[in-house]
Amino acid sequence: MSDASWLKMADTHIGPQVGWLHVGYKGSKWRDIDLLNEAREPLYAYLQATQDIQRTYVFISRRSERLTEEAIHYWFRTLKAQATTDQRTVIQALTFHDLRQDFGERAREAGWSLEEVAYYLGYVTRQGAPAMQTTVPSTQVSREQVQQKFKNIKG
Repeated sequence: MSDASWLKMADTHIGPQVGWLHVGYKGSKWRDIDLLNEAREPLYAYLQATQDIQRTYVFISRRSERLTEEAIHYWFRTLKAQATTDQRTVIQALTFHDLRQDFGERAREAGWSLEEVAYYLGYVTRQGAPAMQTTVPSTQVSREQVQQKFKNIKG
């Protein structure tokens, strides 16, 4: 979530057909991640609708130059509160970590290796090795490998 809060315009590469972000605010673990169309399309529309605004950060606030992590949490709670009764029972305890874990599980189902999932989710050491106990510390994954498997994920 801090990645979204601190995402700079200079690190956002979004177009009508493709999109990727240079992220890694937390812990200086920088990586490039590709976006599924379900994420890229609304982000592209948002950037097009707000292109006249001079800004450093992608997500801006009326009160400051960027949308804070606290504001993102508030938005998420508000969104969950708008759910129907049936939906609320399923999502009331849902967290950002749950969403991240769900993506990881979907990526594994789509054939990604543990190393590729670790890279994409930012679970890497400062040297860039996957930081997961089940992976070999010296195993490296490239962005190109992730891009090839990225096409297999279904939203």
